[in-house]
Amino acid sequence: MAKKQALGKGLAALLKDTDVRVNSAKDKDADKVVGQIAEIQISKIEVNPFQPRTHFDKEALDELASSIKELGIIQPITVRKKSDGTFQLISGERRFRASQKAGLKAVPAYIRIADDQAMLEMALVENIQRQELDAIEVALSYERLIIDCDLTQEQLSGRVGKKRSTVTNYLRLLKLPPLIQAGIRDRMISNGHARALINVDDEEMQLFLYKDTVAHDYSVRQIEAMVKHWRDGKNKPAPNTKSKKALPQEFESLKIQLAKHFSTKVDISRSKNGKGRIVIPFTSSEDLNRIIEIFNELIAKYIDSNCSCIFNAFYCDSWYCKN
Repeated sequence: MAKKQALGKGLAALLKDTDVRVNSAKDKDADKVVGQIAEIQISKIEVNPFQPRTHFDKEALDELASSIKELGIIQPITVRKKSDGTFQLISGERRFRASQKAGLKAVPAYIRIADDQAMLEMALVENIQRQELDAIEVALSYERLIIDCDLTQEQLSGRVGKKRSTVTNYLRLLKLPPLIQAGIRDRMISNGHARALINVDDEEMQLFLYKDTVAHDYSVRQIEAMVKHWRDGKNKPAPNTKSKKALPQEFESLKIQLAKHFSTKVDISRSKNGKGRIVIPFTSSEDLNRIIEIFNELIAKYIDSNCSCIFNAFYCDSWYCKN
């Protein structure tokens, strides 16, 4: 005797007939299906084209599939019924995919009346409330809701139950370079790191700070301090050229290279007789240790190289490196 498929404890008693044709809330039989739970053949269900999630963890899906095999589906998926008698997912795609993996032929589902806009909103809100989307997926979903549903940021914040400032911060992430956005999605950096990088209006420096953060596992506080250093140096009024002679171009280039490498403002002064100094400021003991680590890396690379110039460890094409 074939084993009855698991639908979850108590669900069987709640299932309704899905053969009733209901395509609108105004239809005569709408109350017989809409808002009820029905057992629906998986072959009649298609995924939500408005699904904001783009990545489903394979290991997590396998674990959910094993649980469904053992206990059944505890929480039904949500679908809308189409005019051709098939169904379209509104929410619950993880459960739907896991049910397929588990070998189920049918799943319990809530049936809703929903147009395309409502489907997009419901899929987005469900995932956000469950905190299952990464920050870029949330940002893209917000952007899509604003464009497709013609919403303002204020209206959107009300729909998703978030502060307007939160919505704005997510949308700002989409202004970051693609490499950094990919890093956010892959959990290489946190949202806190990303929010700090947004305040850097130079893409080259953004990318440098991002790569440096990933390489050294900087904390959010560290990257915020580095960004502040960069902004303070960038916004500092230019020195009076009458009282301070401009540095030769090669020294200006060196300042830029060092500032990028140490992720902080670097100052170089030079007297007429050729003497001078390089100043690298720090904001805390933690920041000082970070700079010392970079120096140690520089020295180690210099020792391993055959170059007569220590800076060649990083800038092999520079004017000051001559083998």
